[in-house]
Amino acid sequence: MPDWIAVVLLGIIEGVTEFLPVSSTGHLLVAERWLPRQTDLFNIVIQCGAVVAVLPLFRARLAKIARFDVEGRDYALKVMVAFGITGVGGVMLEKGGFRLPEELLSIALALLVGGVLFIACERLLRDRNVRDDVTWSIAAAVGVAQLVAAVFPGTSRSGATILIMLALGLSRVAATEFTFLVGIPTILAGGALKIFKALHKPDLNAPPEHWTMVALGIVVSAAVSFVVVKWLLGYVQKHTFVVFGLYRIAVAVVILLLLLIPG
Repeated sequence: MPDWIAVVLLGIIEGVTEFLPVSSTGHLLVAERWLPRQTDLFNIVIQCGAVVAVLPLFRARLAKIARFDVEGRDYALKVMVAFGITGVGGVMLEKGGFRLPEELLSIALALLVGGVLFIACERLLRDRNVRDDVTWSIAAAVGVAQLVAAVFPGTSRSGATILIMLALGLSRVAATEFTFLVGIPTILAGGALKIFKALHKPDLNAPPEHWTMVALGIVVSAAVSFVVVKWLLGYVQKHTFVVFGLYRIAVAVVILLLLLIPG
């Protein structure tokens, strides 16, 4: 298979799954079992395209933050608290030599557990009063949830953060918006760090990075992500996350069945 076709397919997978609570990293790692394998830098940097593409969809919230009035300043600081917790934890993991596990079994289990939790959470929260304002405790919990997702591929960053916010009483719409906005500095910082290391501290034993393919992946993921997020923002206004829980369980079962097939 030509590299550019593999990159387009991976860009589509990233664009579809980055903001849906189904784990983009897990899907990419699974896809690369059958598609030509890309570098860790590729998998992280194409997420940046997905993030930048959705910025226009949050014009109203970003305008409030830019005005830096009481409401905008409060929201921005909460985003920074969540990002800061994730950033500090990420640096500690990096210094500790953490490497992302890529075993299909761990991905399947994370997808399965997350799927069950989404269904259970929606059942428990049925008819419960919810709030639309993000508290400081919710912001801190989101930072921790992002770290959990970083350690366990298949968990999903958006999935973990939305789950914890729902459990803490935030509405689906508010939880979805906050997880998207927290993802902007989180993902961009991760991508920038990877690019910096690739340029200034290259791994001499690794093959050279194909930056043209990286750029193609970014463009594809950005275009697809814009469409998906626009749809999701409308979807969560009238629907629960149960369908994503069922999807995660279905994907986990498929992966587990594939692991049982000899060879």
